[in-house]
Amino acid sequence: MSTETKAAAGRDTSRIHNIGYRSYDGRRLGRAYARRSLYSQTLRGSFGLGRSAKSKVLPMLLFGVMTLVAAILVAVSMVTPDATKLVIKYTSYAIYLQAVIGLFIAAQAPQAVSRDLRFKSVPLYFSRPIERADYVLAKLAATASALFILTGAPLLILYVGSLLAKFDFVDQTKWFGQGLVSVALLSVLFAGLGLVMAALTPRRGFGVAAVIAVLTISYGAVSTVQAIAWETGSPGAVEWLGLFSPITLIDGVQTAFLGATSAFPGGEGPGAGTGVVYLFVVLALVAGSYAVLMRRYRRVGL
Repeated sequence: MSTETKAAAGRDTSRIHNIGYRSYDGRRLGRAYARRSLYSQTLRGSFGLGRSAKSKVLPMLLFGVMTLVAAILVAVSMVTPDATKLVIKYTSYAIYLQAVIGLFIAAQAPQAVSRDLRFKSVPLYFSRPIERADYVLAKLAATASALFILTGAPLLILYVGSLLAKFDFVDQTKWFGQGLVSVALLSVLFAGLGLVMAALTPRRGFGVAAVIAVLTISYGAVSTVQAIAWETGSPGAVEWLGLFSPITLIDGVQTAFLGATSAFPGGEGPGAGTGVVYLFVVLALVAGSYAVLMRRYRRVGL
């Protein structure tokens, strides 16, 4: 084969074809839009919206339980003769239904982060104009918002019911505000701890078990030890034992600062001095959860 023939063959095999890709000349939406999209997608997914019908069953069922119990309590309060307030305090509602809240976050925290880890899609997020902090904050904010909706909606039902029953407006508004502050703090704390547990493993089942162990089993263990301390004549130890469970931490903070009635044995929660320690531990856990998530996604985002 002549040199000219070889050169022609080379040109035929190395020809560049125009396959129709077009450049994008529109407006770049940037990181803020990416954060909002990730937040809304995670929040909707927490309630099964935009997912299969099967994925909607559990979150909607748990949401229904939370609101239905509130409606029943309102009805009981309205038919009780000479009632001047609800049969339950706003700040007590989440404590009594903590098992439902724990089950919700145990099911939805792995959904928020485990799938991205399992399918190794996190590096794809970080290849766009989005950073680790954007991803972590969006997931944390969305999960906390989902929990706030879950815990705040029944308080709203209680509040509206109390006004329909013509209970004192000022008192009910004050107590409703205290309840919202309490569940907001609970939502942020549970979201942080739940996402940390779920992000440690790409396996959804392990993530669910870890969240249940941290949020629900710890409450049972701490409550049992508190009851033993109370019965054996060590009431001073009860309030300090409350530092070792997320739900008892919230109980202690709202007892110290929000006028709540403690669910601790004997109904004696921490005072303002010990309450500062409770609040510090809650804030430290939230900050620590954020730090752990940032460290975790430094590794998986490479």
